[in-house]
Amino acid sequence: MATMKVNQISRDDLDWQIQYNTDRCTFCGKCVAACPFRAIEAGVEKRRKVISDHFTPEPKVQFKTVPVIKQCVGEYNFCRGCGICERVCPNEAIKPVRNEDSRFGVKYRATLADPYKRGGRANLATEKRTLDKIKVGRISQMTDPSLDASRHTFDMLAPFGRILPADEMPFDVVDGKLVMNSATPKVNWIYPIIVGDMSIGALSWRMWEAMAIAVAYLNEQVGLPVRMCSGEGGVPVRLLKSRYLKYVILQIASGHFGWNRIINAMPHMQELPGGILIKIGQGAKPGDGGLLQAKKVASHISEIRGVPKADLLSPPNHQGLYSIEESVQKMFLSLNSAFKFQVPVAIKVAASATSVSVYNNLLRDPYNIVGGFFVDGLAGGTGAANEISLDHTGHPIVSKLRDCYNAAVHQGKQGQIPLWAAGGLGANWNLAADAFKMMALGANGVFTGKLMLQIAGCVGNDHGKCNACNTGLCPVGICTQNPTLVKRLDIDKTAEQIVNYFIATDNELKKMLAPIGNSSLPVGRSDCLISVDRAVADRLNIQYSC
Repeated sequence: MATMKVNQISRDDLDWQIQYNTDRCTFCGKCVAACPFRAIEAGVEKRRKVISDHFTPEPKVQFKTVPVIKQCVGEYNFCRGCGICERVCPNEAIKPVRNEDSRFGVKYRATLADPYKRGGRANLATEKRTLDKIKVGRISQMTDPSLDASRHTFDMLAPFGRILPADEMPFDVVDGKLVMNSATPKVNWIYPIIVGDMSIGALSWRMWEAMAIAVAYLNEQVGLPVRMCSGEGGVPVRLLKSRYLKYVILQIASGHFGWNRIINAMPHMQELPGGILIKIGQGAKPGDGGLLQAKKVASHISEIRGVPKADLLSPPNHQGLYSIEESVQKMFLSLNSAFKFQVPVAIKVAASATSVSVYNNLLRDPYNIVGGFFVDGLAGGTGAANEISLDHTGHPIVSKLRDCYNAAVHQGKQGQIPLWAAGGLGANWNLAADAFKMMALGANGVFTGKLMLQIAGCVGNDHGKCNACNTGLCPVGICTQNPTLVKRLDIDKTAEQIVNYFIATDNELKKMLAPIGNSSLPVGRSDCLISVDRAVADRLNIQYSC
């Protein structure tokens, strides 16, 4: 009797199993060629068949060798459920099917003695999102009529930069004239939705270029002052020296990747960047640094970041910054002075129980130079992280945003350091509704990243499908540096779809503002919200309705 290899990974351990119909397959090979994970391969099977070729039953045994598509089973070459094979098959002969009895998580860790890493977002969200339990319940009707969303003029701008209260504005009255006696902090007024920080290492150059083209078009042709954040790792020198830099918010993270090139390019900049964002943490893996695995460090990434082809791990914090006061003095002052105080500087943190403490201290900043507070919730996405961080660490964004806003109100300083929030926004495919609710709870604006990838054609989801952003084998060319896979992404079509989505979102956001009678963004207008969940209503201090 053969020994059973029960300790090895088998097909029934995998998260996804390939369902294959031999009768429909013409063996064209498209599925095998298209699968970037090498999860399927061409093979042959010897089959036994009993037939009768006589007018009276005379059974004969016939053996036949037939070509088939086989599923590969292993720690590295396994199906991620992306469905690319199903898309390219002309005969509907193959598709991935979710295995409800999967044991891959334990098998992977037990075989490789290594934490399981992946991209995407947390896969454990089984309950309805908090934002979906909130509705706009206050509608202006007779006493204060609703606005006409199609004809009314709306002020759709949000601040990026420190806002001084009236009594701190540096104005004097001299001979009956208003005179400014010192400079005010730099403030850029931009669209309230920012394309979130995703690096040119995490994304393919085609995806990054498509987003840059879309943002430039939105600014120069559509009239929407949308900004995009560079993410950690620097940007190409040609962008630093171009006039389009004004639409980009440059990020500096704990790894400082790419910042030597930015510094060297400063004397040659035609335009100042749209802002600087200091990343302390992100929602998908709070308390952890960035991660770009070696398989995605292509030659142009090595050049931009100034590093060899190796796993690039950022420290969990900025070295030498161990208090809020140090951060303000060293980071904010140095970066402000580097750009002659003409570029607003903001900070990004992961939502946690400590977020309010950080925000409270920043509000008391005596230098008046902290230009924004970006808070990222646990439902945010990432290009690579340990799965245990993705699924088991972090704080939901809605309640933490509300806590930060209420803390500012308590000090009488709401709006002085703009609040920007993110973390799974647009996961219901309607970014306008999510953005409106977040602003009504206190955000000046929102930022979103994963949604841009889904607009471009990402085939992953939050239920364990694909999530292979970390492998460098993205099947649709979005999160990969593989030249063959990158070509699958159409730059122009992707840019066009991002532009179209922003135009639709802008119209939908106005459709949300008009019924409550607001001509401007509804920052802090929690009175217009209701919740169908009493716990949510009590926690956020909004009206409960049933």
